[in-house]
Amino acid sequence: MKSRSVLLSAVILSGLCLIHAQPPGANPAGPKPGGVYPEYQPDDNTGFVPIFDGKTLKDWDGDTTFWRAENGEIIGETTPEKVVKVNNFLIWRGGKVKDFELKAEFKLGGTNSGIQYRSVEMPELGKWILKGYQADMDISNGYTGNIHEERGRKPGHVVLAPRGQLTRITEGPKYKTVATIGDNAMLRGVMNVGGWNTYHIIARGPVMIQILNGQLISATIDEDVKNFVPEGLLGFQMHVGPPFKVEYRNILYRKL
Repeated sequence: MKSRSVLLSAVILSGLCLIHAQPPGANPAGPKPGGVYPEYQPDDNTGFVPIFDGKTLKDWDGDTTFWRAENGEIIGETTPEKVVKVNNFLIWRGGKVKDFELKAEFKLGGTNSGIQYRSVEMPELGKWILKGYQADMDISNGYTGNIHEERGRKPGHVVLAPRGQLTRITEGPKYKTVATIGDNAMLRGVMNVGGWNTYHIIARGPVMIQILNGQLISATIDEDVKNFVPEGLLGFQMHVGPPFKVEYRNILYRKL
């Protein structure tokens, strides 16, 4: 039994490594060009523009107790002396996002963060507080990849699409599984824990797609008319919890 257990562990580990090792655009099992199949090429950054100048927080608005620009990165950091008491955000003031694509590299050094999009400010709760859709990430890697909703359809938070699923949200709201993208546990291996990762978010109408390191990780179709938000703000989350550091760089935006 021990040898079978060791073999099973090796197979699972190999699978995780393969998932993580595939570069963006890789399709090792795909068809070779010819006949009805054209030559498929990796996507590029045509049409994208940088929304961070790499030096300052120009067009970004947040609590500078926690946020700063340094060495080509936006850095959010808490310490035992500088404690986050409520989730708040560094908000991009360059405009609202509606139908768009966003690519951003991130490195998470603890606790939790996320990329908020199509979001709404909640001044009644405090400054720099947002509610809305979020590309989630956490250091324990239990939620990374989820399409999260901060302060939305529930008083607290709700996962609209777990990692590895395409969901549909209808009036009610009711949450329906449309298809499986991959196994949730296996997809944990997509994130480079402690290293740099790339989130690619695509939002067009009610369809929202999240891609992590070139791997489709979650997607939802939000048909809950009462709660669907087609346009709003973009922001990076500063999460309550133990001291931590999160870094963002190479932030590229494309309006669709």
